[in-house]
Amino acid sequence: MRHPRRAVRYITVSALAALFAIVPAASAFACGGLVTPNGTVSLLRTTTLAAYHRGVEHYVTGFSFAGADATEVGSIVPLPGVPSDVIKGGDWTLQRLIIETELNPNVGRAGAPESAAFAADATVLFETQIDALDITVLEGGAVAVGNWAREHGFFLPPDAPEVLEFYASRSPIFMAVRFNVERADDQGVQEGQGTPVHVVIPTPNPWVPLRILGLGREAGEIVQADVYLLTDRRPATLPVAERSNGDLSQPGIVQELSEPASESLMTDLRSDRGMKWMPTSGMWLTHLRINTPAEELTHDLAIDASGYDQPDPIAAGFALPIPDTGVRSIVWATLAGGVLVLLLVAAAARRRVVGTPAI
Repeated sequence: MRHPRRAVRYITVSALAALFAIVPAASAFACGGLVTPNGTVSLLRTTTLAAYHRGVEHYVTGFSFAGADATEVGSIVPLPGVPSDVIKGGDWTLQRLIIETELNPNVGRAGAPESAAFAADATVLFETQIDALDITVLEGGAVAVGNWAREHGFFLPPDAPEVLEFYASRSPIFMAVRFNVERADDQGVQEGQGTPVHVVIPTPNPWVPLRILGLGREAGEIVQADVYLLTDRRPATLPVAERSNGDLSQPGIVQELSEPASESLMTDLRSDRGMKWMPTSGMWLTHLRINTPAEELTHDLAIDASGYDQPDPIAAGFALPIPDTGVRSIVWATLAGGVLVLLLVAAAARRRVVGTPAI
């Protein structure tokens, strides 16, 4: 008879092995906008993990491009800050999260950065290769990043300038990911096979780009994605997700799960590549499902990892940052002057009251 704990471990590993066989055909990972010169390559349902611990966001996503011609395809991913590292993601992190929230019948259902300068050229912060992916981290405004993308063979759809400006006004950092078909052939990468990428980003709070998923899509086209959050406490999000009613066709941002992460999940994730940063216990797992028309996905997901404060509406894309052109100083000077005037008026009124003889 198999030991109960070993049996659970065996079932999990077996399920992971089965999932490796079925996930690539059904899903294409990455919270990024697909840029391709024709319609033969498609970016399908996406899956992303935004984990946050001790001031660092660990953004894990995967890239899988399915179609008849993947020779000219890439993705642009907005980032909330400059990464300290971009490495190959773990072999089973995203799949293990799917098992925890979708394939496990015992799972319960509980209830911005400174604006970018308008630079002529984008600055390449660093470049790396992960399997068949060429990855470039850029800093620049919307026009600069758009020009860089075109100069390097990326095709940008008509809505690209608006979407890039939406992000560049809040964070000038972008990650461009390009599929290298020659290297993929040499490595035996099959169509639809995903490559996980782990981006390490020091930031005051995690942030997940959502609007970019609608880049190049028709207004009524449904955007689908799964977002997993791992935080030290139960987080607050903006927009606030609707509770799941069990209907997978429920539109909007839907909270499928919010509960303490199980010990088995924590153990399995910590054993994967690049995940040793995780504590051994005590994290909170949130699973959000995105199911909305592209025309309604005009915002991102802002997160307050402490759970105590309201997430930043600027990070969610609901408000614009004050341009860093002296306006902020003028605003503060005006406010300070107004306060000073009120204090002087109050002091003068008090002197008048004190100096008035009693009747």
